[in-house]
Amino acid sequence: MSPSQVLARKWRPRTFSGLTGQTHVVKALTNALEQNRLHHAYLFTGTRGVGKTTVARIFAKALNCEKGITATPCGSCAACTEIDRGHFADLIELDAASNTQVDHMRDLLESALYAPASARFKVYIIDEVHMLSKSAFNAMLKTLEEPPEHVKFILATTDPQKVPVTVLSRCLQFNLKLIPATLIAEYLQTLLIQENIASEAAALELIARAAQGSMRDALSILDQAIAFGEGRVIEATVREMLGVIDHRYLYELLDALLAQDGKRLLSIAADMEAQCLSFDTALQDLATIFHRISLAQIVPDAITEDIPEYLSIRELAAAFSPEDIQLLYQIALHGRGDLYLAPDEYTGFAMTLIRMLTFMPDESSLMDSSTQQHSAPSSVRHNGILPAGTNVSRKPETTPQKSGANQTENAGTAAPSPHSWPELVKQLKLIGMAKMLAHHSEAKHMTDNTIELLTPEAHKHLLDKKYQNAIQTAVDTYFGKPVKLSFSIGSLTGMTPVTLQQLENAKKQANAIAAIEKDPIVQDLVDSFDAKIIESSIKPIPTQGEKA
Repeated sequence: MSPSQVLARKWRPRTFSGLTGQTHVVKALTNALEQNRLHHAYLFTGTRGVGKTTVARIFAKALNCEKGITATPCGSCAACTEIDRGHFADLIELDAASNTQVDHMRDLLESALYAPASARFKVYIIDEVHMLSKSAFNAMLKTLEEPPEHVKFILATTDPQKVPVTVLSRCLQFNLKLIPATLIAEYLQTLLIQENIASEAAALELIARAAQGSMRDALSILDQAIAFGEGRVIEATVREMLGVIDHRYLYELLDALLAQDGKRLLSIAADMEAQCLSFDTALQDLATIFHRISLAQIVPDAITEDIPEYLSIRELAAAFSPEDIQLLYQIALHGRGDLYLAPDEYTGFAMTLIRMLTFMPDESSLMDSSTQQHSAPSSVRHNGILPAGTNVSRKPETTPQKSGANQTENAGTAAPSPHSWPELVKQLKLIGMAKMLAHHSEAKHMTDNTIELLTPEAHKHLLDKKYQNAIQTAVDTYFGKPVKLSFSIGSLTGMTPVTLQQLENAKKQANAIAAIEKDPIVQDLVDSFDAKIIESSIKPIPTQGEKA
């Protein structure tokens, strides 16, 4: 890479096919060129760095390419190469922000009367056109109303609302969209491969998010990242350069929230303050995480393995209820909005965390997105009659299922068997990620003094030493003596607590649906009023000791 040429200039697209994220504009212009249905004035709108001027220059090449008017200019003829270099005599570019006065516009319009020096069309690109003075716009109007056949105007602006309606009505308007972060990251990766520069996908995603839809900004940040990282683009240096929150802090906050550990919450917040991290950004990123967790719960396929922190999102989706996530998301948004009202940012952030903790239930239930059962609103009755289509919802009592396992009541009972691990887990009163590790593990061997557990490959990330230690402490406390506890990764037989709980939930749900269908009142409503039963709205009543 030439040290004198920044990436934004070196990698400026020179054909419509090289543009990223503006398919709608490219398609419209391509059709117009191929059908030779050309307008005399075009207006490109959109935020900075999305490609307005780039599209204008490519369009100028398409109009003046020596092989004819085409959507695919050759790029090698004199007109194409001179436009790429910025030396084409019949392409006049004006920065309206620097030339706002009417005299500049009059000079430009007078030159428009003369035929092109060598090209097919004389093309005028006026950037930031909204900056022109009122008198300059008035001077432009006459030419826009009756332009010479050989003249094409291409106007660009970031603020179309400031362009007079009389000008807007004489232009074909195209709105260039913000470029999605995924497309920016993909483009940066392709670019770096060709530049032979090492990079990490997570670093490119950070740059893409920081660019906020602007490809030019992304390339400028990338230039800076290459210099900052001494020729490499890696996540750690990009985070440091951008001052981006390390998501490790955020996931630790969520872990503490699950554990209902207020002391740890505030300790993490204090660490973040010591690192001079932005609490506004922290709440913004927390809201993004909550959004991803909600997607994982409601539309599991929307969260794919190629996104960062995929496993963490999946585990949190199982640990929190959908209702909790919706509430936490709102608290994060409101907390961010209230930061400027707080005595200082730390206080505002800490109060937001305390609010989250305050509204958390006493114990977050283990949930699995594939088996979550959601209760619907109560049935609406009027004089004992339900109209057709009304949701019929009841909560029939269910008989507790007797487990074939011997439940250990206290230390000194008979030695537990491998099948009693799910029952033992219920007694350990674990919370947070330690609870999740226990629920996703299966007993390979259990005696009075030894418990050997298997954890599946998919959940090996839960085998953090602190979570193992939490289970060890709970087991020792429960049995009243030291118990040798070990974990290993292996294939399971389907006897983990979470698997058994899913089976039990499915059975209870089936029993509840059957009870509703057999209910005489419900049957009468269905027969008499064509009422319908919505099975997804039926929720079994928790038995004694279960969480509602």
